[in-house]
Amino acid sequence: MSCYSVCMDGSIAKNHSERFVFIAEWYDPNASLFRRYELLFYPGDGSVEMHDVKNHRTFLKRTKYEDLHLEDLFIGNKVNVFSRQLVLIDYGDQYTARQLGSKKEKTLALIKPDAVSKAGEIIEIINKAGFTLTKLKMMTLSRKEATDFHIDHQSRPFLNELIQFITSGPIIAMEILRDDAICEWKKLLGPANSGLARTDAPGSIRAVFGTDGIRNAAHGPDSLSCAAREMELFFPSSGVCGPANTAKFTNCTTCCIVKPHAISEGLLGKILMAIRDAGFEISAMQMFNMDRVNVEEFYEVYKGVVSEYNEMVTEMYSGPCVAMEIQQTNPTMTFREFCGPADPEIARHLRPGTLRAIFGKTKIQNAVHCTDLPEDGLLEVQYFFKILDN
Repeated sequence: MSCYSVCMDGSIAKNHSERFVFIAEWYDPNASLFRRYELLFYPGDGSVEMHDVKNHRTFLKRTKYEDLHLEDLFIGNKVNVFSRQLVLIDYGDQYTARQLGSKKEKTLALIKPDAVSKAGEIIEIINKAGFTLTKLKMMTLSRKEATDFHIDHQSRPFLNELIQFITSGPIIAMEILRDDAICEWKKLLGPANSGLARTDAPGSIRAVFGTDGIRNAAHGPDSLSCAAREMELFFPSSGVCGPANTAKFTNCTTCCIVKPHAISEGLLGKILMAIRDAGFEISAMQMFNMDRVNVEEFYEVYKGVVSEYNEMVTEMYSGPCVAMEIQQTNPTMTFREFCGPADPEIARHLRPGTLRAIFGKTKIQNAVHCTDLPEDGLLEVQYFFKILDN
């Protein structure tokens, strides 16, 4: 199927009839069952169409929808179509499978203890290289977990040094997706020895952020089988939660959530840099795909109080968000003050240096949620890092 056609004036125009088809599931909370749809996406004009699989009828006529993009369409992803969260479970036809599925790979991107403070810069590099961030968790490894991770180095004389280093502080494990992900991530990393990287690949992550052959900032697996094994260590498919998160649950804790729209716009790295540069410590961080029930539970305090409550809920479960535990050690301002007024337009006038002024779009899509009342900070952090991460 060709993407292009010839216009009357002889120029080439994109063919608006090209379409990609996926099988998607939606959980209907009223009926307590999953409903299956055929989701059609037309990249020519960004329109969508949905068919009810069971009842063989059109559910949504072809309609332009600007919030869905081609890079969102991969098996296992959750997409939001007119407030309905769909899970893409399979390709709907061979054309879609050939075009979109042939080269898509997932790999592990691991930020080591020496570069956690540079996580914002590294995530920014990952986003700019066309990767989709599908999982993220700041964690600490036990000696056993570190030994399992370094299983390929069991006979090496520096094994103990590797294990001591990887367990010396927090790490950030990520699952990242794109065409040829394993190869492309290894290119971004550069040679394993940071000294050699500075000579052979001076712009690489290890050249810029690493020190030597062990303290080399980040890691990536060499093959599909290695990637699968390592991702199973950090993000077990069995349902267990894997290595422990790094939440401290102290009284000076507050909660920050980078909202789904900011994640999809590739703003996570910039937001992390801004938080660090303002003097706040990110002591725990994890990506969550929340469902409506979780979001309503978390936002319950706003129900009947904030007129935008329903829109706030819809935004928060429209895609992955990243929750953080922030340590408020900055004596000059609270984290809530740093986030700024809820309405980005007001923030840009009154507090132009705040997170919402810089990264927010609307009162609903205002980049971040932050704890409003100091006494609620610990409760909100516990909701994510004790209740949801179990």
